[in-house]
Amino acid sequence: MSNATEKVRQISAIGFGVAFVWIGIQHFTNVGFFVPIVPEILGAPEFWVYVSGAAEILLGMSMIHPRTRPRGGIATAAFLVVVYWANLNMWVNDIPIDGTTFSTPAHIARATAQIGMIGLALWISEWKIKKE
Repeated sequence: MSNATEKVRQISAIGFGVAFVWIGIQHFTNVGFFVPIVPEILGAPEFWVYVSGAAEILLGMSMIHPRTRPRGGIATAAFLVVVYWANLNMWVNDIPIDGTTFSTPAHIARATAQIGMIGLALWISEWKIKKE
């Protein structure tokens, strides 16, 4: 891998990690923003907002630190798959956030962004499919 690619990977990891830490903090400072999209079946939405916020902070920190980046990137990708359930819940049940519902194209854009973030997390981790 070229030195330039590694530099871009490092900058991406730090930027993505900082963004994850920031959004994780938002789960503690603006709980009410996230509560509406927690799937009802889970119960205790504030609990899940706090748990997911703590996870985002830890995952973000894991991507920032080079030693934990490979596992952190894979864990972040898995986390993004799991938490998409909340976004899908928001879409299927037309749940407003701050009084505004998203259009179908906006939900499609969010799903596309989620897929892109999963790909970015895997790229940061240098994850490779093992070929037998």
